[in-house]
Amino acid sequence: MILRSTRVVLPDGVRPASIHVEDGRIVRVEPGAPRGAADAGAIDVGSLAVSPGIVDPHVHVNEPGRTEWEGFDTATRAAAAGGVTTIVDMPLNAVPPTTTVEGLEAKRAAARGRVHVDVAFWGGVVPGNARALDALVDAGVRGFKCFLAPSGVDEFPHVGEDDLREAMPILARRNVPLLVHAEDPTCLMTSASVASVASVTRPTRPTYQTHQTHPTHQTYQAYLATRPPHAEVAAIELMIRLSREFGVHVHVVHVACAEGANAIARAKADGVRISAETCPHYLTFAAEEIRDGATEFKCAPPIREAAHRAALRRALQSGALDFVATDHSPAPPAMKCAGDFMQAWGGIASLELSLPAVWSAVGRAFQARDGETMSPGDAESVALRMLARWMSEAPAALAGLGAHKGRIAVGGDADLVVWDPDAEWTVDPLRMQQRHKLTPYAGRALRGVVRATYLRGERVWNEGVLARPKSGQLL
Repeated sequence: MILRSTRVVLPDGVRPASIHVEDGRIVRVEPGAPRGAADAGAIDVGSLAVSPGIVDPHVHVNEPGRTEWEGFDTATRAAAAGGVTTIVDMPLNAVPPTTTVEGLEAKRAAARGRVHVDVAFWGGVVPGNARALDALVDAGVRGFKCFLAPSGVDEFPHVGEDDLREAMPILARRNVPLLVHAEDPTCLMTSASVASVASVTRPTRPTYQTHQTHPTHQTYQAYLATRPPHAEVAAIELMIRLSREFGVHVHVVHVACAEGANAIARAKADGVRISAETCPHYLTFAAEEIRDGATEFKCAPPIREAAHRAALRRALQSGALDFVATDHSPAPPAMKCAGDFMQAWGGIASLELSLPAVWSAVGRAFQARDGETMSPGDAESVALRMLARWMSEAPAALAGLGAHKGRIAVGGDADLVVWDPDAEWTVDPLRMQQRHKLTPYAGRALRGVVRATYLRGERVWNEGVLARPKSGQLL
């Protein structure tokens, strides 16, 4: 297969090129998009951008055990629709969780033969499972995830410093990353003025009835006060200290506040092995814009004020934050609990919207800003390359997949997304591929439309249709 465009996003620039694929791998990238007899059968997409397939290392598929929330079929269908060619599945909210080899095998059995993009797996660190970590690495997990605050599900309890001190020497010896939900539970709710809050985070046992709501429970500001920024900072500082002590690569997931990004930047400057991500919803929305009762916006940490949003955008551009991942965390709409922020499940499903959401929030803004100091074409080129780094190259590297994923380069898998960076559209939830259609992006105008997704050179998504089902592999 030969794919050519005038806007191919390569590691060293954006330019016209032809991508030659054999046996699923990129074997040659020819500059200038040549036209000749040798490639007369090439797929020419004109000026559409061709970027490396997105790698999303923060996806909650929830199967087995909670397939009614999301499953491998619908999650990877949504991924293909959004130009995501590889996901890394989180070790919770499935039952059993991926905290033992048996749990990992249950996940693989549920996924096998049913995935439309490639899928890898994280393991979990929970109290008492340190002896299982070596076996999980041997079985193929890419690293581990832990929670410092309650996760919201009983089968995946949060860890304390003693648990981490037991696990971290093993992770250091195996040289795998530890992904951390960084909120200090002792800081949660300290600034809240809400009475009779039923759960600090999320309901451990979902109910599907309409809840009686207290007026304060419907206000977003009341929920926001239960999870202040200093809860993130305290947890991040603990992980910086432990990373420095044990030499473990710590990765902080879903950073939501300016202070947390600043703490990570300082640690990086001091040589600590730490990286971090933020999410499309933190880059897109602001607390001031969320109306009372709009529980589709609930997540943890919460979406904060516009000043934090601006700071996170700057931190991403400066490198203080390494990349963007969705934290795709779906649940049945009834679990959003009729506008009650204290009872509602906290999670936002956005797997197929991540590319246009991030391009609209950060990429286009960067292009507009730097278009004042460089030519519009050069500014777009820089913005497209930054987007590829944030959403493909850096996430692939975290998961140890960088040798074959995340870049358009000779020897790599031909995982590609063909998209129109200039097209504007409005999100229609009913057209989304995820299992449940509830989304805070409903009715929002975004820029950037995925036209086709290629997995190892095979077109798996084409103009709104799944073109080649079940083409994914378990990595």
